[in-house]
Parts: sequence; C-alpha cells; structure tokens
Amino acid sequence: MITNLSYDCDVIIIGAGPAGCTAATILAEEKGRKVIVLEKEFFPRYHVGESLIPHCWDTLNRIGMTDRLDEKGFQVKQSVQFVDPGGELSTPFYFSEHTDHPRAKTWQVDRETFDTMMMERAREAGAQVREGIKVLDFIEQDGVVVGVRAEDAEGNGFELRAPVTIDASGRDALFQRKKKLRKRDPKLNKIAIWTLYKGAKRDPGIDEGATTVAYVKGKGWFWNIPLKDDIVSTGIVAERDYLYRDGRDLAQIYEREIKENKWVEDHLSEGEQFGEYWVTGEYSYRAENCAADGLVLIGDAFAFLDPVFSSGVYLALTTGSLGADAVEKALAEGNTGGEQFSDYGERVCQGIEWMRKLVYAFYDEDFSFKDVVTKYAEVRRDLTDCLIGDLIDKDYTELFDRVSEFAELPKELPHGKVARGRALV
Repeated sequence: MITNLSYDCDVIIIGAGPAGCTAATILAEEKGRKVIVLEKEFFPRYHVGESLIPHCWDTLNRIGMTDRLDEKGFQVKQSVQFVDPGGELSTPFYFSEHTDHPRAKTWQVDRETFDTMMMERAREAGAQVREGIKVLDFIEQDGVVVGVRAEDAEGNGFELRAPVTIDASGRDALFQRKKKLRKRDPKLNKIAIWTLYKGAKRDPGIDEGATTVAYVKGKGWFWNIPLKDDIVSTGIVAERDYLYRDGRDLAQIYEREIKENKWVEDHLSEGEQFGEYWVTGEYSYRAENCAADGLVLIGDAFAFLDPVFSSGVYLALTTGSLGADAVEKALAEGNTGGEQFSDYGERVCQGIEWMRKLVYAFYDEDFSFKDVVTKYAEVRRDLTDCLIGDLIDKDYTELFDRVSEFAELPKELPHGKVARGRALV
C-alpha cells in the first residue's frame, strides 16, 4: 500500500452488478469501510442470467437479501430437469430431496429487479453508488493500482483514489482487456441466442419454476427459465458455425432450432415471443491473474463459465463475498500487494475447476449422470453437492475419478490462481 497518497475512500468498486454490490455491502456494513461504487448504466436495466442455484442462498443470507427476495414474489425454483433430444423429460431433481436447509428453495429472478435490489442494499449498507459513470482507465503509481479515471454521463472527467480497487465490471472485464489477461477455455467456445416469451406453457405444481435443460442432439442445448408475470427466458447454446449455417437472422435461427426439440416446441407454442433476440459469445474465460498490487477481480470481470448449470450469479455472489473478505484482510494488515489475494484466487479457481469438469462431461454425447451413480452410488451426494454450487473448499477428487470413466475431462487450467504484483502491471 502506498502511504503518501491522499485517498478518496478505502475501496473503489467498478460495477454495481451482483458481484460488486455483494462486495460493497460487506465492506461498508460489516467492515465499516468507505466504499464508492461506479456503475456505467442507470438501473434498472436488462441482463440475462436469471436462474439462481441453491448455494446462492449463503451469500444472499449474509448480506440480508433472502427475506427480501421471498417478499418480492419472484418465481420459486425447487428443481432442475433435463429433456432428451426426442423431447422426453427425465425425473426432475428436487433440491428438497437432498437437503432440508432453506436453500432447498431458490429463485428465478428478473435481473432488472434483482440487480436493482442489490444496488439498493449496497446503498443502505453505506456504500456510495454512482450510476452513469464510465471508468476509462486505472491510475497506477510505481506499478500499483491506486485509483481510476472516469467520466460521468455528461462527459465530465474525474479521478478517484483508494488503496484497493475491485474490478466487478462484468463481461466488460476492464482490467483483463487493458492488460490482455483473458484466457479462453480451449473447448468451451459456444455462443448463445436467447429471447423472452409471454404465456408459454408451464409444468404443474412444484415443477412450475423448474429450470429445464433440453438437449439438441449432438449440437447444444436450450434453457427454459420461468419468471414471474408469466414470462419465460429461453435460449439456445451451441457452436457458432452450427447456429449461423443459414445466415445470421437471430429470429429465423431461433424459430428453426425450436423445432429440434419437441418439449421446447410444445412449451413455447402456447406463448408469444416479445422483445429482442440477443446473442453473445466468449462463453468461457478466466483472467490470467486474480489480482494485482492494489486491485482484485471478481465476478465476470474475473471469470465466466458456460452457463449450463446456472453458475453465473453464484460465482458473482461468491467471488464478491470472498473477495470482500480478502480486501478487508489486506486493508487491516496494511498490505494490498497482489500476493495478499492468492488464497482468494486458489479457492475460487478450484471451485470453478470442479464445475468446469461437470460442464465438459455434460458436452460429452455419451455421458450420463445416471450411469455414474448407477455404478458408483457412493458418489451421488458429492455429485449433487457440486451441481447445486457447494464448490468452495471442497474435495471432489473421488467423484471425478469416477466421472472420468464415462467422459473425457479437462486438465486443470492454471489461470487465475496466482496473484502477481508489479511485474503484471
């Protein structure tokens, strides 16, 4: 930490998504730190990534959000179900069969509302959240990040300085891009096209809020996420060349692909598409380093993993929480060098690697979770724990030794585990 500077606050956070607001709430309320959050958008704004997994509950409870989510009336999610390419539905996986903890019920959220609630919670906790602020660059002194240069919506430029900056800028990933630190996954290179439907068919009873993953044989998969107000988020994830084989009209592509799975076609036929079609690529990446001197990466600004198991918001909340704890420890010890955040990077990356192995198995055409637990019943609980997001400080070596008999699994990537100091910046 450079001690001869005049700081504007203890921590600058770039981005007011779930990761940034989690970190802001913890640092401001629990730790008593002065926190300034800079968000380029004005909320509410649309964002994809609506499905929460059970272990989101832990961080949401820590920051006082679980009761608020219950009261808001979001669609309750109690299960996940899979549909084969022929349209046949498997027995849903019910979280309550695995645990009687409150996390057995989670939520399908519209992100406009959810993210705004998270921002309001950060403000309530004492963080200063400024919307319409675009961060342009990082201020560095002797190789240490000491603040940011930014401008407001009117184009007025200004600078802020703090002993720690947290990059929670989402897929903009400001520090990754400026320092060319992005490392793409060698095989998880899909793209997604998605949209919204109103009035689509829903399954009855407890299955009304289930996330459905519907396979397109040998090509990819659909998601079907029921939201409140009779809205469904639906999308397809597949190889770029496959989806774009007849052109790039997103609506035409989507209508064509719906016919590839009878369950999807049946459920969407009762509804009406509305709004835009969206597309995104670069579906799996990680920063080469989790931190630098004076800076920490969290959320999508650090890493993003193929969303088949709905890990996006979970990783945002988890890295926001663990990153905040690491920042507080660094500030308390008076040392904000990159090495202070290596434990954070190790823990998060190991969790990502466990989930990444499951994603690779999912894309193996011959793989079936049922085959694994039929032969090795003793790993059923570990498999379930991994799927619902119990990833941090867990050892799933035995599970993946068994899974490796049924699918080719990737070698662990070294990216992100080590935080480097001044040589990085």
